[in-house]
Amino acid sequence: MSQFFTVSVLVATLATAIKFAVPYLLAALGETIGQRSGVLNLGVDGIMLLGAFGGYYTVIQTGSHLQGILVGLGIGLAIGIVYAYVTVFLHAQQGISGIGIFLFGLGFSDLLFQELVGTPKPIRPLPTLDKLPGVGGIFEPLVDIDIVGPLLFDHNLMTYMAFLLVPATTWLLMKTTFGMNVRAVGENPQAADSLGVSVAKTRLIAILIGSSLAGIAGATLSLQLAIFQHNLTNGIGFIAVALVYFGAWRPRWVMAGALLYGLVTATRIRWQSLDIIPQGASDIAAMAPAIITILALVLLASRVRGPAALTRPFSRH
Repeated sequence: MSQFFTVSVLVATLATAIKFAVPYLLAALGETIGQRSGVLNLGVDGIMLLGAFGGYYTVIQTGSHLQGILVGLGIGLAIGIVYAYVTVFLHAQQGISGIGIFLFGLGFSDLLFQELVGTPKPIRPLPTLDKLPGVGGIFEPLVDIDIVGPLLFDHNLMTYMAFLLVPATTWLLMKTTFGMNVRAVGENPQAADSLGVSVAKTRLIAILIGSSLAGIAGATLSLQLAIFQHNLTNGIGFIAVALVYFGAWRPRWVMAGALLYGLVTATRIRWQSLDIIPQGASDIAAMAPAIITILALVLLASRVRGPAALTRPFSRH
């Protein structure tokens, strides 16, 4: 255990935790917007899986990480349109519809992988700032700064985008007309409708934003890991949904939860590499994120109040 508590190992673990937190954060921020409008999407994990394969396969074909991220966004947007039509316009039960999206994403992403790729093929991971062509030289000296360098500058652009989205999401929800409409629709859609706010349109846009971010989260995950395999997310999407509850529908607390999960994952992997965890206990340690999720939901269930109209379909008739 003592080898873990050295400056170099602790810094490396924290830097890895930030990296692992990114897919959680992207997906959870999108789900925060959706839930604030009154829509629960349990299909986040399925969207992430499809986005992960789409981004991974695009990089295999084109070598472009940017195109891979954009494909992930497009996949999320397409699935979001389907989910919005089913839940907002057909008034289908949100939980069941979300599970259907998850099962579709789980099965179809694996089918596409088996048919188009077959066996896992490593790709180039997302480059860190000091490796970006044309600008890498500017950041390379910063990465070498003790402690601060690895924590702040040894990351890819998607990491910075994810954390910049935290204040951006807060601003969107709290300072814009659209955000006010989202919150109104999530709390009292009948009252919002009486004031001329289109409940269907507002929820549609919120779902599309959330699904697009889930697709980007999946693509980011596969491009960070530089590989794709069956069930790559391993439940990250469901944890992202739980993070919205954990963060009480506030982006900054959602970010704190994402960092916590990233730290737990990074610490487990580091302990395994240092043989701190006994071989037989590795499977138990892998359950840590799920255990934390359950405990957090139990502890917070009676202490936080979500949007009043969450999961409730709205009809003017």
